[in-house]
Amino acid sequence: MAVLSRFRWLILGGVSLTLAVVIALATPGSAFAAASLTQISSDPFIQGTCAANATTNHHTEVEPDTFSNGSTIVATFQVGRVFDGGACDIGFATTANNGGSWTSGLLPCITKFVFTGCGALTQYDRVSDPSVAFDAKHGHWLISSLPLLEAGGVHGAALVSSSSTDATGTVWNNPVTIKTGADLDKNWTVCDNTPSSPFYGNCYTQWDDHAAGNKVQLSTSSDGGLTWGAVKTTKPPAGVIGGQPLVQPNGTVAVPIDNAFETALGIFTSTNGGNKWSAASTITTISHHSVGGNLREGPLPSAEIDGAGKVYVVWSDCRFRTGCTSNDLVMATSTNLTTWTISQIPITLGVGAQDYVIPGIAVDKSTSGGTAHLVVTFYYQSATCTTACALNVGSVSSTNGGSTWGAATTLTASAMPQGWFATTSQGRMVGDYISTSFGSTGTAFGVFATATAPSPGTNCSDVLDNCNEPMDTTTSGQAALGGSISSAGAPVLYGGSNGNNGNDWVLAAANGARHAR
Repeated sequence: MAVLSRFRWLILGGVSLTLAVVIALATPGSAFAAASLTQISSDPFIQGTCAANATTNHHTEVEPDTFSNGSTIVATFQVGRVFDGGACDIGFATTANNGGSWTSGLLPCITKFVFTGCGALTQYDRVSDPSVAFDAKHGHWLISSLPLLEAGGVHGAALVSSSSTDATGTVWNNPVTIKTGADLDKNWTVCDNTPSSPFYGNCYTQWDDHAAGNKVQLSTSSDGGLTWGAVKTTKPPAGVIGGQPLVQPNGTVAVPIDNAFETALGIFTSTNGGNKWSAASTITTISHHSVGGNLREGPLPSAEIDGAGKVYVVWSDCRFRTGCTSNDLVMATSTNLTTWTISQIPITLGVGAQDYVIPGIAVDKSTSGGTAHLVVTFYYQSATCTTACALNVGSVSSTNGGSTWGAATTLTASAMPQGWFATTSQGRMVGDYISTSFGSTGTAFGVFATATAPSPGTNCSDVLDNCNEPMDTTTSGQAALGGSISSAGAPVLYGGSNGNNGNDWVLAAANGARHAR
């Protein structure tokens, strides 16, 4: 059966393309047949239109984030991933009808590759780390991103925010600068969308300053992302990576985040609209199994919030496996941001032990507490492969806030060899994060990179412009079906050590080895 999805590249002349995805049966061990997938975007560049590096992976798209408002879901991602950092541009894909159709394009006036009619704006060499949010008070969609410069070595030169002010999420304005710096990294944006909150309409962007020991920094906008305020930090300043800010209904901003070593998961907060930020405190240490092959991945958190303000954080961790031989997805939840419940998400897919990695959690904000609907999209591969490793995409759901779960399912039709994905200085790349969001019908849509065999050649970028790594989603979404599978009482079998002598939040330029840019 063929599934067709139509989309337009708005910035590149409005050409209409028709895409076909062929659906087959799931790999052995999956609970159901593979889902129907719709391709929502693909890299339009070639080496002749974007040669940011001798190894610029075309046609590749990686590292998606998503956010929803009613029936509108906006996804954003890197387009044309470059070997040693960043991409040719940031793309978007928007549906206004709960995944019925998608419109795609490129953000204007960030990099030199999409810079027509941009006037005196700074022309950057590359861009990375897109994050999308919606500001309900002002009706603006926002995408923050990390522009890079190449002179002096590839580095995060600024943070910018692009806005869609007509509420459609399909027409994007030129970017405004949030911050410039010597080497910034890992930004994330969220807005306060609760009308009763004292800070309704505030938007918050968080990032780390890699050049200053991965020091956490934040800025607040109160006008729909058109201008941004003074840069703040925690007290004392913390060394971090990969935060995902959330806003509770009372206006408290909570930021689940890894420390700079990725050996502890923590949180810090603001209760006064981003004017001041608390010290970072540890939720739990992290134990992580290094996966086989050459995949760029790690235990960065994916965080969401339910309708009552309960926080859910999911990451990849080996604590429930003897000797840390494979990774589960582990979830921490809290209603008060001080007391946390940590549990294993029960997943059984594939044949033999599997590594479950790179999760993206969605929580239906029309639900909460003991009836909260959760959907987690993730990648997985054999935990015993060494070189010939291949990825699948899976999904698992709960209808009672994670007390029990339904049987996990495989979304992709067949396993995808790591070599089919974009090659980078830190491994083959699907993204340091992926994302899932609920539409207005109670169905979630995970957005993720898939790959088919390069042509010509065996691996992506064996030959220039030979890759096939687009952005996909499930055609009909992922329903929160729930079930009775429980991991309650699962014993912790591997304690590990954070290696920091208990000082989790020191400033330290520790993420240069993984996940930078």
